[in-house]
Amino acid sequence: MRYLLILLLAFVPKLNIDTQLDYCVEQATQTAASIPAAQPNLPRNVLNSKATWNYVGYKDWTSGFWPGTLWYVYEYTKDPKWKAKADSFSQELTPLAYQKAIDHDLGFQMYCSFGNGYRLTGNPEYKKILLATADTLATLFNPEVGTILSWPRPVPNMEWPQHNTIMDNMINLELLFWASKNGGSKRLYDIAVSHATTTMKNHFRPDYTSYHVVVYDRETGKKIKGVTHQGYADNSMWARGQSWAIYGYTMVYRETKDPTFLDFAQKVSDVYLGRLPKDLIPYWDFNAPDIPNAPRDASAAAITASALLELSTLMKDKTKAATYRTRAEQMLETLSSSQYQSRNVNSAFLLHSTGHKPNNSEVDASINYADYYYIEALLRLKKVRVGKRVQAPL
Repeated sequence: MRYLLILLLAFVPKLNIDTQLDYCVEQATQTAASIPAAQPNLPRNVLNSKATWNYVGYKDWTSGFWPGTLWYVYEYTKDPKWKAKADSFSQELTPLAYQKAIDHDLGFQMYCSFGNGYRLTGNPEYKKILLATADTLATLFNPEVGTILSWPRPVPNMEWPQHNTIMDNMINLELLFWASKNGGSKRLYDIAVSHATTTMKNHFRPDYTSYHVVVYDRETGKKIKGVTHQGYADNSMWARGQSWAIYGYTMVYRETKDPTFLDFAQKVSDVYLGRLPKDLIPYWDFNAPDIPNAPRDASAAAITASALLELSTLMKDKTKAATYRTRAEQMLETLSSSQYQSRNVNSAFLLHSTGHKPNNSEVDASINYADYYYIEALLRLKKVRVGKRVQAPL
């Protein structure tokens, strides 16, 4: 503890936020100029040793991150050309609001895109689309289990047709909370709270590390097993999964003001922070057997940095809050270094993210959600430094 206090006192923020945001604008400008006219035209990744983006269509789970990134660029620059681009790419996702839910990722897809758009413009058409999306997402809720079904289809090791819930699903609850306050049913709020509570009970080990997936009996709600899908092993701490938990429970506390969720957000944060390497960028899985040669996951670092900045503003314990803010700033400093920024390698913001290592997919790559949470974290830090809320109410 004494060493930690000395470290915190010695830390002087060195990051010039506007310089990093200007860098993001430059990179986004290059990406926007290279996008094909025909669909699929949503940038998803630049693979290791490559220089060009791979593109996906609106049904891909990552489809909301590029338009969301554009909304953040618009928020920073106030340049209407970015508003127009963000709107154009967001509109491509509109069918998701009205068709049958194919998985839980509607929050990622629609709240990152239309949610940011509505926050920045107040466009009533965006609100209509978001409310419809929330109702579509709610169709995946199983009241016997108490959570939203993540994959309504056969996935290996999920014992389909039993009910599966993945940690990533925590992020989609923000859409439900928003909708319940903006004309949607109170049931949407209740679903979000039920999902967070049930996940808190069943998704975590005694040390507060998380399973990636929990499989439930769809008729009784009984927990069948906790497993991984993208992590190293069923009993390992998959880095991005833990970062989803940190971000998710911070957001749930913001929306509910229930201190149980605030306490839990701290617990899942502390176990993550306690196991990080010196540069604060996690290996793709904290239990990967080939550490220190295992791939890193810059996306998990960006997600966690963004979450910790908000968490630091929600706490009464100012010493603990300062710890979280300092760690978040240190993570952003590392991500903003030549080791992690893409710069001349490609037009993404960041290098060294890992998507699905067991499937050998997007290993040590540039990935759109890493960029999204990186620019989000920079904008949040800019607000924190001047005493503003990181998330204005929609």
